Amino acid sequence: MSPFDASLSEPAPPGARVRILLIENHTILRDGLRALLDRENDLQVVGSTGDTSTVVDLVRALRPDLVISDVLFPDLSGPTAIRALLALDPALRMLILTAGDGEEHIRAALNLGVHGYVLKDSGCSDLLRAIRTVMSGKHFLCPAVAAKVVSGFVSGFESRPQVRCQELVTGRERQVLTRIALGQSNKLIARDLVLSVKTVEKHRANLMRKLTLHNAAAVTRFALTHGMIDAEPSLAVTRHSTIAPTV
Repeated sequence: MSPFDASLSEPAPPGARVRILLIENHTILRDGLRALLDRENDLQVVGSTGDTSTVVDLVRALRPDLVISDVLFPDLSGPTAIRALLALDPALRMLILTAGDGEEHIRAALNLGVHGYVLKDSGCSDLLRAIRTVMSGKHFLCPAVAAKVVSGFVSGFESRPQVRCQELVTGRERQVLTRIALGQSNKLIARDLVLSVKTVEKHRANLMRKLTLHNAAAVTRFALTHGMIDAEPSLAVTRHSTIAPTV
């Protein structure tokens, strides 16, 4: 049996069903996901595979809008495949569906630049919400993963007095602050906002001084307090953000 069952259908016109490629090495789960997603009027599985060595060719042939993948493949090629896909097509959206709930797995996936992370013990409604959130231009973390990401930054920090963020920071500084709060490195922020690393460093220093914040955990707490990021039911940010919870 072929390791993938890709349908070479033509890309749908704008506004039509979201074209999805599944990467999952368990056949029963892969078939079940296909059946679940194909029942939705706005979703269409155009191909699926259990072999990560085929995914680049499949993306080139099928031109999906979204790839749903498990990064925990036995041959450890999942992260390599994800990195290659995101480099191949910057417009491609990537959603991780995995059993890996360890902090190291979450950090690794988010550092690759994926747009969503859902655990396999989540409900079907969580997966469908994740797909639609990611395709609307935001990032999605299921509640269990969002709680881990956020708690890692805010644990042990006391509440700060409320101040109006718009009175303290510029629009560009707010963009930088949000990304710092999500753990994005200066290099990734620079790439995301099309700035130089030195400019990002300057914005970062100005923010820390203006807001009297001393580390990334304090920045995250500030962003949560002022509604710049949400912990429940998902962690969602604007389309051009790349979540990476290491600084």
